Amino acid sequence: MRVAFVGKGGSGKTTLSALFSRHLARSGAPVLAIDGDINQHLAEALGGEEKSAPALGAHLPGIKDYLRGTNPRIPSPEAMIKTTPPGRGSRLLRPLGDDELHARHVGRAGGVPLMVTGEFDESDLGVACYHSKLGAVELYLGHLADGPGEYVVVDMTAGADAFASGLFTRFDITFLVAEPTRKGVSVYRQYRDHAEQFGIRIAVVGNKVTCEDDLLFLKEEVGDDLLTHLEQSSWVRAAEQGRERGELEAHNRHALNVLRETVDSHPRDWTRLHRHAVEFHLRNARAWADARTGEDLAAQIDPDYVPGGPANA
Repeated sequence: MRVAFVGKGGSGKTTLSALFSRHLARSGAPVLAIDGDINQHLAEALGGEEKSAPALGAHLPGIKDYLRGTNPRIPSPEAMIKTTPPGRGSRLLRPLGDDELHARHVGRAGGVPLMVTGEFDESDLGVACYHSKLGAVELYLGHLADGPGEYVVVDMTAGADAFASGLFTRFDITFLVAEPTRKGVSVYRQYRDHAEQFGIRIAVVGNKVTCEDDLLFLKEEVGDDLLTHLEQSSWVRAAEQGRERGELEAHNRHALNVLRETVDSHPRDWTRLHRHAVEFHLRNARAWADARTGEDLAAQIDPDYVPGGPANA
């Protein structure tokens, strides 16, 4: 199951991504965390010893070449864009599978397998958009044949910036982290309005709640979309200062259990995922990619390809 954490900058989405990933890993569940934020802080938030691996965004041509496999509709990696959907002959991946891509790009932090999109380097400054790096994550998720009980947790860019690409349609559920402030819930309204157009399921997770007034504010502003909340955490503050002590507070552990129960109760809709993949590929092809590649990229869509999870991997 694919889970995204989004929210206003400073809301705690990276912290929640890390807490949820660690929560899953400590239960013995297979989990892969992906840092898809322009500020690469997920490894630090996961804590513990880090074993880094090459960033996805710095190796996009090689990733494209690997994923296209023997798909006859994709003659070269140069003809492949971030939205190119899989077809017959494409390489499909299992989360943390025994394959070249995972072997090269999966590191570890705090006991959790971790992929990173990568930071801007000097050659990017002033000339590149961060979405060019996020294209590697979009392609990875588009070729992922994950099943129930397998978790991929992505810490996304701040604000509603995720809507600048089709990446926001690649998840089973999106958790929007909101502080109990007017600024905290403003991103929720943006995300809700955009997500409704595409049938994207979002659930709000209140964060840094200190009192009943905070919780009442969130309930009034968010309504039924408020799934659960985490209280202001001295454990998190200590961890951020490099002083991890004892266990996370009982209420906050309960909130993480609620998140997992929500993910597990939400069945995968392969038809929706593939429909969105095709739709956004055609949008990108018409808007810029046909002109840039000099090809009709609509021809990359395999009408006889049927997605359906691990059985197709």
